[in-house]
Amino acid sequence: MLSLMRINAIPIPATTLLTAKDILYRLKAVDIKAVITDEENIQKFKEASENIEHPPILITTDEYVRERASESPFVGERASSDSPALIFFTSGTTGLPKMVLHTQASYPFAHRITGRFWLDLKADDLHFNLSDTGWAKAAWSSLFGPWHMGACVFSFFRYGRFDPQATIEVLEKYSVTTFCGPPTAYRMMVKEWQGKIELKGLRHCVGAGEPLNKEVIELWREKTGLYIYDGYGQTETVNVLANLRCLWRAGSMGVPTPGFDVDVVDETGLPVTTGAEGDIAIRVKPVRPVGLFREYLGNPKATGETIKGDFYITGDRAYKDEDGFFWFIGRADDVILTSGYRIGPFEIESVLIEHPAVEESAITASPDPLRGEVVKAFIVLTKGYEPSEYLVKELQDFVKNHTAPYKYPRKIAFVKELPKTVSGKIKRKELKLKEFSP
Repeated sequence: MLSLMRINAIPIPATTLLTAKDILYRLKAVDIKAVITDEENIQKFKEASENIEHPPILITTDEYVRERASESPFVGERASSDSPALIFFTSGTTGLPKMVLHTQASYPFAHRITGRFWLDLKADDLHFNLSDTGWAKAAWSSLFGPWHMGACVFSFFRYGRFDPQATIEVLEKYSVTTFCGPPTAYRMMVKEWQGKIELKGLRHCVGAGEPLNKEVIELWREKTGLYIYDGYGQTETVNVLANLRCLWRAGSMGVPTPGFDVDVVDETGLPVTTGAEGDIAIRVKPVRPVGLFREYLGNPKATGETIKGDFYITGDRAYKDEDGFFWFIGRADDVILTSGYRIGPFEIESVLIEHPAVEESAITASPDPLRGEVVKAFIVLTKGYEPSEYLVKELQDFVKNHTAPYKYPRKIAFVKELPKTVSGKIKRKELKLKEFSP
């Protein structure tokens, strides 16, 4: 990454989980000149390149090291702060991935906010981030944030599915001091690890990618003695909302980070009153903040649609309390409308995770002839539990007893796993589309 940026080439990070079809989509979306990969994944690129008129140069990492290592370093022309720095494809939770173009200032520079205020990194820290390198979170927490603060980055290579027990053992064995993981990882660790988790070196934990349930934060605190500081941002931004060491409220998204004016606005782009639901929005007028992407490359319509009035609209829904903390409701497309009520999926998922039978869940709308939509829960069960009508009733009653009764899931499906993006975010839209398909 740093070498490419040094010669003013524009890197496009990608996960090894991409299929040939995913790669073909990316090759057609932008004029990619070269692909750097390893022997294990090169075949997928060759397959995708067969459908491209001018295929990119393919470079394997082994070949590059062997044949180029002795060459003298090349220094590119100096870049300005608004020059393109890198492109990320969005995770595609609400449609086909878009190309997010960041400048030399909006990512490499502005992630100082991420490293200093949210990750709380110091020069003597050993920082471990659970993130595939194709996800923007790797740029946040495995590259630019630690780089700014002079912290050491711990890298742990693993094959296959996430292993919660192995991760805990790694944290202890190597005396990791700061840890960043997605909510799914924290949920699995606290659900599957019996007893206390002894992590003597660990001092600071953060979560990002999806909202983190208050119940998981409390369980992690019971097992480790540490809080999880949830943070919020997008591929299009750096860290814009965060629970900080000095400002923390369990279950909230936190408060705006330095350099950002964040508010909750209505459909016209005007701020709403305290406690009212609206869109999370970042003020871009009269001054656009540094840590915001430049554009969706090749898609001026989508870029323009993000602006309402003086704000950039994130597409996420929340409300703000009297102390300025933000509380997540859901993606705008995820909100369920049933019998005149508006229900955010995150609140119900937060209740369900408290039940010992639930390892994780996803809430979405399902069609209903009487109510228009009803709440449906897709549930992955904890080891030792089996699906049954009795368990369905028990979970429905559990939700009724822990939140407003009208929010309970009238439909429940038990599944082995939930559909997720390569970055670990639940694809609620995919579940919803299946529900409403004829």
